[in-house]
Amino acid sequence: MNAMAQSLVVPMPETAADRLALLFDAHYDRLYRLARRLATDPDAARDLVQDTFLRAARSLTSVPTVRQDEEAWLVRVLINIARDAWRRRDVRRRHDVAAPVSATGSDVEAAFVARATVWRALDSLTPRRRAIVVMHELEGLAVPAIAALLGVAEVTVRWHLAKGRRELSRLLTTQGEHHGKR
Repeated sequence: MNAMAQSLVVPMPETAADRLALLFDAHYDRLYRLARRLATDPDAARDLVQDTFLRAARSLTSVPTVRQDEEAWLVRVLINIARDAWRRRDVRRRHDVAAPVSATGSDVEAAFVARATVWRALDSLTPRRRAIVVMHELEGLAVPAIAALLGVAEVTVRWHLAKGRRELSRLLTTQGEHHGKR
């Protein structure tokens, strides 16, 4: 193994608890930032990260030992957990009647309505497409990095980005027209 590859390999701790602690220290901030962009509030983001590390603790031998691969594995787990939560929420939402939101003109309310409108539009995207759009547009990740983290081809990421942007544009334009008619 060359010197560069050796520096990327994580030294194996003696216990599973030590290994999990090293994973947590190395990746918590990055995972929380991503989860915060995927979740609707800080508590939900913390829950996503916690569930990610619980899954890692349950299958610690599945977590790669190369630092870059560790992060990719953890990001995939976090996104899969988020997708599962979105699916559960969508099932519940189908049975609930959503109340329309209207702005009265104050800046605080207008900002809240705008943010809620964007979140509703993002929520309507498929889970994979939403994750890709969030990672690219809000997290600032490049297409190759997203492809590596999700284990898909770059062309797939670009395709989801293009489709996601078009869908968001259509949804936001439609929602803006509905709010403008009131």
